[in-house]
Amino acid sequence: MTLSRNEALALLTESLPARRRLGAKRLRALADPTTAAQVRAALERETTWEAKYQLTMALGMTGSREDVELLKRLALQPRRATMVNTALGDSIVRLGRDFDDDPAPVEWCLQQDVELLAYGALRAVAMLRLQFPDTTVEAVLDYVEANDSNRTNLAYWPAIAAAGWSGPRVRAFLTRCSQDSRQIVADAAIDALNRRYVKHMSVL
Repeated sequence: MTLSRNEALALLTESLPARRRLGAKRLRALADPTTAAQVRAALERETTWEAKYQLTMALGMTGSREDVELLKRLALQPRRATMVNTALGDSIVRLGRDFDDDPAPVEWCLQQDVELLAYGALRAVAMLRLQFPDTTVEAVLDYVEANDSNRTNLAYWPAIAAAGWSGPRVRAFLTRCSQDSRQIVADAAIDALNRRYVKHMSVL
């Protein structure tokens, strides 16, 4: 059964975390800005990481520039559930731009030097197909080349995004990635070298 807007909102106040997570996931899919205030309130009181992840992603789809300070404040808090950092990076990029290809939000995320925050930010960059000035592209590639690992596959999302970027540094990065032992990274890079955006993996 597909939940309606009101049914999904009602789940945000349920006692069971799985029910709250279900409601948040549905609101994320609906991307209805009229639900942002309730999503924000639920996020601020949520204590479980699974529901917090989905609420953060839902806020990224429903919220506005005004929510970025909350997201940044949450990003600066230490936490054990690192997947929440991925959602925070994604949502900061989605909501924090003053114009479509504004590089400031992803640059802020990289400066925090939290790998999964950067991962989430770069995921949003790839999915939104953002175009950046050379200085930002250089900063992204510097960060990825210094921090990529098999644990996070950090290179995957920039390899997708680079389909819309240009320059010798980008081509060198993609050429290296095209020979990567991780098939998803290699496939993304090969597509990007041919100026094609790979069909990205589904996002949790």
